[in-house]
Amino acid sequence: QVQLVESGGGLVQAGGSLRLSCAASGGTFSNYAMGWFRQAPGKEREFVAAINRSGAIAQYADFVKGRFTVSRDNAKNTVYLQMNSLKPEDTAVYHCAAVQTSSFWVRRQVYEYNYWGQGTQVTVSS
Repeated sequence: QVQLVESGGGLVQAGGSLRLSCAASGGTFSNYAMGWFRQAPGKEREFVAAINRSGAIAQYADFVKGRFTVSRDNAKNTVYLQMNSLKPEDTAVYHCAAVQTSSFWVRRQVYEYNYWGQGTQVTVSS
């Protein structure tokens, strides 16, 4: 069973950047596909980005394409989300998620993940 801890959130002005990290423990990290999701107040949790077990395949929600980059370091048991050109509408709690899989593909749906971190707050001021 894997435990996930996010860090790196904070308050930033529009146009700024943040790098989120998600440290995993308790499992063989390279056996897990990873995802980033976000949830704003009063809204459902939504997909942001996902990366496969090796890090070779990544997918993004349309609203972050060209601005966010997901990556992972399997030696450090960590997945990252580099967020550039941040907008006020990016304000949310960002969660990382993991699912153990033998597939080399990515997962985009909330229900496909069974391990979640507690989240880190990202606030973008205008």
